[in-house]
Amino acid sequence: MNDKVHLDRAHLRHLLTAMLRIRRFEEKCFELYQGEKIRGFMHLYDGEEAVSVGVVETLRPEDAIVATYRDHGQALARGIGMNKLMAEMYGKLEGCCRGRGGSMHVFDAATRFYGGNAIVGGGLPLAVGTALGDKMLKRNSVTACFFGDGAVDEGSFHESMNLASLWKLPVLFVCENNLYSMGMAVERAEADTDIGHKGVAYHMPGEVVDGMDVVAVEAASHRLVAQVRESRVPCLLECRTYRFRAHSMFDAQLYRQRAELETWRQRDPILRLQAWLGETGMLHAEEIERIEAEVAAEIDAAIAFAEAGTLEDVKDLERFTIMDRVPQ
Repeated sequence: MNDKVHLDRAHLRHLLTAMLRIRRFEEKCFELYQGEKIRGFMHLYDGEEAVSVGVVETLRPEDAIVATYRDHGQALARGIGMNKLMAEMYGKLEGCCRGRGGSMHVFDAATRFYGGNAIVGGGLPLAVGTALGDKMLKRNSVTACFFGDGAVDEGSFHESMNLASLWKLPVLFVCENNLYSMGMAVERAEADTDIGHKGVAYHMPGEVVDGMDVVAVEAASHRLVAQVRESRVPCLLECRTYRFRAHSMFDAQLYRQRAELETWRQRDPILRLQAWLGETGMLHAEEIERIEAEVAAEIDAAIAFAEAGTLEDVKDLERFTIMDRVPQ
């Protein structure tokens, strides 16, 4: 992971590959869900890839991430193996949470990936606690906290921002503003829709960035992460983005028009980067085809790994719960 943004060919290829891994993984998960291979709730990340890739690229291995329930993108960007992630989606023991977390609760201590959190805004106070722990242990670590525009309506957003500023905690608050909290448009939920400037009330530096441009997100995140790390004060980054799929697999999407969706698809972060790379001659169509083939092979291997995985024995289902602490 880089401390500086180097827009050379190798780095741009890496950014494109990282976004394609997320997009194709999500597309395959949609198919697998329809085939009842994946069960339960599932929230896909199509369209928002530039946010997780751009932000995570600026973090170090010792930094922490707290994510929302739309967490597959952040998990893949962070480096959680696709085999482990797909097995988790399948509910298999070989998954990163032994199949107990599923789509909404991805967790991986090895990469300091602390959720997947299903409660809207629930990750914000967890990020404050993680940053406080790092500060008390005198670690030079940053906690990146991802949350949606819907979380801004919650008291936990303001409480967490206030406490992080008051205690000077190293948190980068990253708002993935995709314009809809489930089916509620942001302008119907927020008196002030300029989320990126809400940090001013807590004396918190912030920026607003085009969340459909991975290079812009990485540059903004780089500036703010460096500021958090050096000054040990929190910052706020609003990434204005858009999800191409429904809120969840059970969403009829009656709250938005198809024309709006198609307009945003013209700003697809993957197609925009591909077009720019082609125009500048930095990456040709043949190379993009090779990347697509590599990603497809990785996904096929992950599915095979998950299919071959094992389900937890019924007698072990009460492990790691309050029931295994109750005297028999």
